[in-house]
Amino acid sequence: MFKFLFNMSKETNNMARAKLSKTEKVRNLFSKGNTVTWKSLRNTFDLKSPANMVGKLRNEGMMIYENRTSAGVSYRVGTPSKAVIAAGQTALVGTQGYATQA
Repeated sequence: MFKFLFNMSKETNNMARAKLSKTEKVRNLFSKGNTVTWKSLRNTFDLKSPANMVGKLRNEGMMIYENRTSAGVSYRVGTPSKAVIAAGQTALVGTQGYATQA
């Protein structure tokens, strides 16, 4: 009987969650849609440079906007404007000339 209970306790210990990286934690925070301050990124996630983390997430495709005020720097996730999308497409594809009909 004791052997059965001992084996059961070993099996239940294998059900732990995978540990999230700092990048995943910050990405999850931004995905909630709230404004995030530089100071909270620095203190909560123990980041030496929150700007580097924001830059990394921007390179991964998140559209993160920076707001600078007298109170400090804050970040938020938004949707890209048509101009930003057009500039991205131009950078990838280039300008496409269309043949004119005579």
